[in-house]
Amino acid sequence: MDSWKDNEEIKLFQEYLRIPSVHPNVDYEPCIKFLIKQAESLQLPYKIHHVGGNLKTPLFIASWIGANPELPTILVNSHMDVVPVFVDKWTHSPFGADIDVEGRIFARGSQDCKCIGMQYFAAIRSLKKSNIQIKRTLHVMFVPDEEIGGEYGMQTFSKTKDFRDLNVGFALDEGSATDDEKFVAHYAERSIWQINFIFNGSAGHGSLFLKNTAGEKLVHFLNKVATFRSAEVKRMEADPTLKMGDVTSINLTIIKGGVQSNVVPSQLEACFDMRIAVDEDLKKFEKLLQKWCCEAGGDIEWEWIFRCDTAPPTKVDQTNPYWCGMQKVFNKMNLVLEAHVFTGGTDSQFLRDIGIPSLGFSPMNNTPTLMHDHDEYLKADVYLHGIEIYKEILKELLNM
Repeated sequence: MDSWKDNEEIKLFQEYLRIPSVHPNVDYEPCIKFLIKQAESLQLPYKIHHVGGNLKTPLFIASWIGANPELPTILVNSHMDVVPVFVDKWTHSPFGADIDVEGRIFARGSQDCKCIGMQYFAAIRSLKKSNIQIKRTLHVMFVPDEEIGGEYGMQTFSKTKDFRDLNVGFALDEGSATDDEKFVAHYAERSIWQINFIFNGSAGHGSLFLKNTAGEKLVHFLNKVATFRSAEVKRMEADPTLKMGDVTSINLTIIKGGVQSNVVPSQLEACFDMRIAVDEDLKKFEKLLQKWCCEAGGDIEWEWIFRCDTAPPTKVDQTNPYWCGMQKVFNKMNLVLEAHVFTGGTDSQFLRDIGIPSLGFSPMNNTPTLMHDHDEYLKADVYLHGIEIYKEILKELLNM
């Protein structure tokens, strides 16, 4: 299929992808200028917020005002920032937005998640051309720092009066790709615990059998982690109905310490990324970590790098009219939509935490998951089909 050739929506997507809003030290000004241009072309009023007074991290909101603005509004969210790249690992320029003969658009952010931001605008453009009338107001939000926790984005903004004034009744945010025909909506996220453990112990000459060393404690703790991790892997393998979001993952991400090759160090550090299943008792899980520390020999300090406990899941049954509306659209389009727990973390967590039903959804089926990976790409035909899906979703939700 070459339906993407000379397509104006593809060209706009490429233009957005070519803005290198990459960590660290992101310059958001080019993104904001681009988004203002898009909002003005659609005759959408917009506002720019600087959460916490930080002028370097603008938050952009364009609004399509409905005929009944007093009704709870619909929010569609995406983030402008993207994670770093290792240029030598890419076969295309990570900010070139090149399209190959298969229609694959290569760029950092093509899946995570500049695609949905532009698809929102494209869907609005198509609906406006059809002169559709909408009842509810739609807010299109672009946040600055989702990839590093959202301190100047959704995490903080969702607690402000400016956000409450938006009167949000339901939200859509980013989701993930699927490698088959089906699409996935994420109704919950696992708790995210990132902890740096500091192992203290005896120090001395590297030729001695010292007792209670930091290394011994670290090895004991690592063995506990490995055993737990292996059990969760086996649980998934034994039950094909379980997805990655249904189990608890633990991974060692940073390890550091030592002063010299012949000196037993008095301290070693190891950081772990833990994504804890929605049905896990967090108090019991914390006690399990404490038990591992005691069994390793004690004198182990904790440094919380990040903690986000799971928010109440969004209902995906007949009690949720927004979910029913989504299902109606997919049935009408003869598409399959499944509800899963998301494997990572998104801004949806902050919305669910304040009682706003939220689904993570990115219309990327028949697509390998390449978020944060080298050679991230999205096929042009998948992108254009996603616009049609959003068009039908917005038509349904805005007139409920």
